[in-house]
Amino acid sequence: MINRAVFSFPKPFLFFFWLTLFGTAPVSAQTDDEPIRVESSIVVLNATVTDAAGKPVGGLRQNQFHIFEDGREQKIEFFEAEKTPFAAVILLDSSGSMEQRVSLARSAAIQFLDRLRADDMAAIYNFDSKISLVQDFSNSRDIYEGAFDIKADGMTVLNDAIVRAADELGKRPEKRRAIIVLSDGADTKSGNSAEKALKAALAVNATIYTVDMSAIDTNGRERLQNQGVLKNFSEKSGGRFIPTPGGVALRDAFKNIVDELGVQYTLGYQPPAGSKDGKWHALDLKIDKSGLSVRTRKGYNAPKK
Repeated sequence: MINRAVFSFPKPFLFFFWLTLFGTAPVSAQTDDEPIRVESSIVVLNATVTDAAGKPVGGLRQNQFHIFEDGREQKIEFFEAEKTPFAAVILLDSSGSMEQRVSLARSAAIQFLDRLRADDMAAIYNFDSKISLVQDFSNSRDIYEGAFDIKADGMTVLNDAIVRAADELGKRPEKRRAIIVLSDGADTKSGNSAEKALKAALAVNATIYTVDMSAIDTNGRERLQNQGVLKNFSEKSGGRFIPTPGGVALRDAFKNIVDELGVQYTLGYQPPAGSKDGKWHALDLKIDKSGLSVRTRKGYNAPKK
């Protein structure tokens, strides 16, 4: 235990010292059999607040937020509202089902990079039957020329790609983390389930934004099923699902994602005694201001003593 009487650092320093000392264990699972655990004694939430028009809202104070775990309100131990840097992993689906839409996904990635601020960091991976690094973490607004050689081919390891992105983000120092998935949502070869992929993202406090890249003429039932997978990733992690985009809609969608990540709120609390039970704990975040909506992750998987 850290003795506060001995260490007289300010509270924010102590918070992140604890997070470093007892922080999230590396998420390196490659199969669905390996557990993903959060070894932190602090629960962290990154939250996006929007107005009725869907615009991010800044300037809110700590006393306007209320965190509930399993329906019981918790004391907020840490609150940060500054515009701080974020780290993001962009996942480009390059499987055979994407066909001509690989170029559209690549254009979307370029749109995202173009909105980066000086201290934001982004990496790009493409995935089909395997996962390949296209561009490592940097603040460059230019995409690596090799990205233009990506062709649609092979099967789809969407879930494995999200686990890989979570693993890489777990090594980053930035507190605000995001995974941007550009895919038609069909997974045909992953060793990890969708549930395991979501747990991996939640374990490193990453928000998932999903962009539906399915073709308009895709079988209706199949398309709805795949969209449901993408929506589940985004909704459970506090991100957003973006329907099949194009042109101005695509540009605006990525502008909004970068804007949201830039003005998120970061909150933390000490979970109640008995929470280290290996179970899922539901989270709810509420605001004392009408007309606003808040998005954050829906819960976390506690470690077991």
